Amino acid sequence: MTVNSLLNVGLYPVPEAARLIHVPALRLRRWLCGYEFTTRGVHRSSPAVWQGQIEPLDGKLALGFKDLLEARCVHAFIEAGVSWPFLRKAHLQAQQLINHNHPFCTNRFSTDGRTIFYETRESSAEICHWDLADLQRVFDQIIRPFLKDVEYDKEQSPTRWWPCGRDHAIVLDPLRHFGQPIISTAGIPTHVLAASVAGNGSVDEVARWFEIPPAAVAEAVEYEKSLIS
Repeated sequence: MTVNSLLNVGLYPVPEAARLIHVPALRLRRWLCGYEFTTRGVHRSSPAVWQGQIEPLDGKLALGFKDLLEARCVHAFIEAGVSWPFLRKAHLQAQQLINHNHPFCTNRFSTDGRTIFYETRESSAEICHWDLADLQRVFDQIIRPFLKDVEYDKEQSPTRWWPCGRDHAIVLDPLRHFGQPIISTAGIPTHVLAASVAGNGSVDEVARWFEIPPAAVAEAVEYEKSLIS
């Protein structure tokens, strides 16, 4: 993969991706690379959950924008109580069902904490869901989407992520700054603003330096603090 192609994919080294979505780095590596383990004296292997967008660079693993959101969604399912064996099965079925390597971040999935549902539309335009455990139809009420802070294209593929919500200034866009968190209106990375304030400038002073509203600088500082916790 060339540098130019990475401009459209996003680039997140594993430690950075782990920081952005609050998922342990080791877990991300296992999801993308698989791993081997021994249980009750039997050697076993767990394959990768999906194929990453980016080939290892100089032997170092990195995630693309869709990888980042897919990992975020997988983690959300686990936190909601979906079991790991079912999650793997559902992910494989979902890949096959919608022919997409990153199915969970396509804005067609939701959960009730026990299973995962695929959203589809009948000819009447009525939205219904399919239980991926056995592909039986489920007529439950529409469940709150996981990815309400993500923008999608007409193919329901993610294009931008607003980590603090769409009414805030910070966005991750794979077409800008390799997908790093930036102030949407100015394109300035949040870590640059936060470091400037931490160095020797007040919020107002840094706002003058970069010619942006003080509120945007303050939001960048708070966002970077949130990534540490």
